[in-house]
Formats: sequence, C-alpha cells, structure tokens
Amino acid sequence: MKIKSILVTLAALIFLTISCSKDDSSSTKQPTGTVSGKLLVKNGSKPVGGALVFVEDDNKQLFFTHTDANGDFSFQAPIGTRTLHMQTGGGANFRTAIQITVVKDQILTVDASTCRLDQVANMAYVAGAYDKIQDVVTGFGYAITQITNDDLANYATVSQYDIIFLDCGAKQNNTSINDAIDTNLANFVTNGGSLYASDFAVAYLTGGLYNSPNCGQAGGFILDDKLCSKTTGSAMTIAGAQVGDTSLAAALGFSTLDIEYNLGGWERINNYDASFWDVLVKDPSNNNEALMLKTDKFNGGAVTSPVGDDSTDGWITICHTDDSGISTTITIEQSEWAAHEAHGDTLGSCDSTTNSGTIYFTTFHNHANGNIGNAGLILQYVILNL
Repeated sequence: MKIKSILVTLAALIFLTISCSKDDSSSTKQPTGTVSGKLLVKNGSKPVGGALVFVEDDNKQLFFTHTDANGDFSFQAPIGTRTLHMQTGGGANFRTAIQITVVKDQILTVDASTCRLDQVANMAYVAGAYDKIQDVVTGFGYAITQITNDDLANYATVSQYDIIFLDCGAKQNNTSINDAIDTNLANFVTNGGSLYASDFAVAYLTGGLYNSPNCGQAGGFILDDKLCSKTTGSAMTIAGAQVGDTSLAAALGFSTLDIEYNLGGWERINNYDASFWDVLVKDPSNNNEALMLKTDKFNGGAVTSPVGDDSTDGWITICHTDDSGISTTITIEQSEWAAHEAHGDTLGSCDSTTNSGTIYFTTFHNHANGNIGNAGLILQYVILNL
C-alpha cells in the first residue's frame, strides 16, 4: 500500500509539472496578424527576391520571413503599431523601414508604393571597356557616382563610399598609381567597404596591369594562393550552370541557368582557397569550375575607421539571436542596441568574425547590349547584397 501511495504521488507531481510547462509555454504566445506585400527596387521596375522582412515585438524578438523570387512576402507579426523592416545584405547598404499597425487575426497588405527598397549606401564605379554595371544600378532607380583610377589612388575619395563597382576593363596600365590603389582597396574592404569586380577587373584583386593573363601577376591585394585566374576563356555558352548557394537560388527562383560568354579571353578561375571564398555559381559539366565567388573574410588592410556613412548614419549591423538559437544579421537604429545587447545579441554580422566588407567576383558580366538572360538577375542580387 505504501508503494502504491508513492506511485500515485509521483504521477500527480509529473502531471502538475507537465501542465505547468504547457501553461508557461502558451502564455508566451502573442496574438498576431498577417503582414503581406511585394518588395520592389526603388523605381518599382523589378521585384527583390531573398530580402529579409521583419518586425520586432516589445522584447526585441524577431518575427520574420524572406521575400520569394517575385518579391512577395507574408508572415505572422505581433499586434500593435510596429516598424516593418525590409533589408538585403544585412541591411547596411539597402533597407526600408515603415510604420504599420497589425490587428489580431487580420491580414494587412502593405501598400505597394511603400514597399520599395531604399539605398542608404554611397556607391561608385570605375567605368570599363566591356561592362556597364552602372546601367544596371541606375536602371533600378539607384544613384551611383563615376570615379577614376586616379580617385582610387586617393583614400580620402575611396573612403567616402560604401560600395565600389569595378567594371571589366576598368584597370589601366598605370604603374605609377597601382601600388596606391592596391593599398587603398585593401584598407577599404578591411574597414567595411564592399567591392564588385567582373571579369578583367579581377586584376584589381590579384594583380595585373589591365587583366590577369596568368597567375603570379604583380600587384593586387589578394594573394595567389587565395585566388588565381587566367584569360583563357573562349566565347561560349555554359549550359546548366549551377547556383550552388541556397540563399541565392531562393532569391532567384532557379538553381540552374545558361551563361553566355560572348567574347573570348574571359578570366577563368584557375584556383581558389575554399576556406576564403564561397562558390555561388559553378559549371558542373567542367569539374564544378567556379564562375562566381564571394568572400567577407579579407582583413589584410590597416584598421582605421569605417568607410562611407556607417559611422554617422545612426544605424548599426548586429547579429540577433532568438530564444530558439536562430541567428539573423539585421541593421537597427543605434538607440535600440541596449535592448538587443541585454538579451545576448552581438555587434557585426552573424557570418563574419571581422568588420570587413564583402567582395564579389564574377567571371561573367553584362554585355554591351545588356542582354545576358538570367545572369542579369544574379547581377541584381549582387548589387543589392553587397
């Protein structure tokens, strides 16, 4: 009888423990409504895929989703007056924040005219002979400033920008300023600036006077053991190139595409350090040859002060971690940092251990006539995620 009594008591305690756990769990659930919309570039001409869309509750916990390839989003958000954030690339360079009111169990469709991704970055480009990335940028309604190689040799000019695009054929045979350019670009990236280099413009990264005809070229700021390319590509179309990065594929809405190289002599990637670069696009028909690379691991320049307007715009990029351990890179107003820090968020991107910017290199680029098929959507992604 005594054993039976003990078992009954234990069963009762277990039941109470489980019941209390359920009550505590359900009490943390907040009433929500549905927020939906369609995110477009600034002038409304194109949808923005892969953007992070989120609101915060009163305890700075995130309710979020990502836009699909058509720019559409829909997610549950806590009721009340909230700030709806729409960000790409962590939000440092492109972001929009608008006020919304979420009503319990109701659907709020955000007005299309307010779902436009704003530019907060200062952007520049060096014009090339075979590429016009600036046409893609301005075609979305964003502003970009033309600079020269002489400007790249002046760090006071370089450090004004958050993003610099280096067109194919932009680098010139000017050895008198190349050393200064190498130093400045290394410092630019180390202090948070981002670069996009296409095809021949890899010479800015790895060396060479105009392009990089072979490994071991003088100059550049990325060593050959990190990246080496050669101008051995033939005019061709690579059928079935594979988008190996899942985030990129989701943003694009496809994982394979045909890439046309309309001119010979393009920069084929000979070797790269897989611990330094992420391969975003590759050719599975040719031993998974890398066609597009990305890194945020370069920190070989001198650490000085943040470039662009990062230090003065009142916003900071942080790694937010929710109660379930999911980490998300977001950019918030500086005034909100104390509340985020209190529950364990950290400064900087979740994906990088440094404050360095991002470098993208594509072996392909937009043709003179601008007709490059689905590769154009990849360039759009690159622009918005630098």
